[in-house]
Amino acid sequence: MVIGLLCPGVSNPKKNPGRPSGTAVNLGFPATSPAARSIRAGDELPPGHARQWFEFTDPDDPEHVFTIDLTWVESHYSCRFGTGTCRGIDRDNPAAGCCTHGAFLCDDDDRRQLADAVARMDRARFWQNCPEQTGDWLRGHRADPDWVEPWLEWDELETDDGEMEPALKTTVVDGVCVFSNRPDWPTGGGCALHQWAVAAGEDLTVVKPEVCWQLPLRRLEEWVDRGDGTEILKTTITEYQRYGWGEGGEDFDWYCTSAPACHTTTEPLYISAAAELSALLGPAGYAILKQHCLERARARQMMRATAGADTTDEVFATHPATVAARGLSPGH
Repeated sequence: MVIGLLCPGVSNPKKNPGRPSGTAVNLGFPATSPAARSIRAGDELPPGHARQWFEFTDPDDPEHVFTIDLTWVESHYSCRFGTGTCRGIDRDNPAAGCCTHGAFLCDDDDRRQLADAVARMDRARFWQNCPEQTGDWLRGHRADPDWVEPWLEWDELETDDGEMEPALKTTVVDGVCVFSNRPDWPTGGGCALHQWAVAAGEDLTVVKPEVCWQLPLRRLEEWVDRGDGTEILKTTITEYQRYGWGEGGEDFDWYCTSAPACHTTTEPLYISAAAELSALLGPAGYAILKQHCLERARARQMMRATAGADTTDEVFATHPATVAARGLSPGH
């Protein structure tokens, strides 16, 4: 799946908290795109705002550096899939959330873990669209390695070099990922794997495809020269914006990470997504990030007591959607 301008001033400031009336907005997308329409309506905010970053060396590997988008991990975003807040990327099928295209698998481990989850889960209870051949595949797949899992299909992905290569993804049933249950299913609408994992106490970062459990976090990796001729691995953790989906991202009717309605939780993301961040950074790396964010939170409180919230948000580059959400959730 490849899901990958100056416009007139905002006409309805009440729909755009914190944005002065008549202020020109750089939409970041073509003015005629669904993305621009959603931003102009105030359902989400434009990209391109200020961000702060925290970089540190992986305590488990001196040749590995983490760069963390503090503006994102300190935001008060939470996924609202399965609730009325989530409008979905396709306005004709809002209950599908962002699961309308299926999920590409990252590697053999991702594929193996997914097959293991399917084998162990209570499929009759949790999986509405379980393919009929699933049982046969689980019983006989070792005898026929060329038999692709019934819940997967071959597609293509673009490489870093701009070339297309074969890639496995979850199949789509009636316009939704095969693992996506409909709202009328007994366990409710949403991901069958997620529902089973929560009920069974399973680790979401193991049983779900990597791209699924990482959202809304985005991991980028590159090898860089640190200056002395030695290449080190640089891992960047940031917001999975529309841009991350490629050119098709502008065609989503709505997207959640910059939607104020999805920034109303009391806990910041580095707390609510502790399991995901620990999986991405390792326990020791996450501990460093958490301690840094807690120190920043204390400094923020001290500054707010003397300088006021507006100044605090500017100094700490608070996510604009989190700022805007305060008008939606007074207790936030």
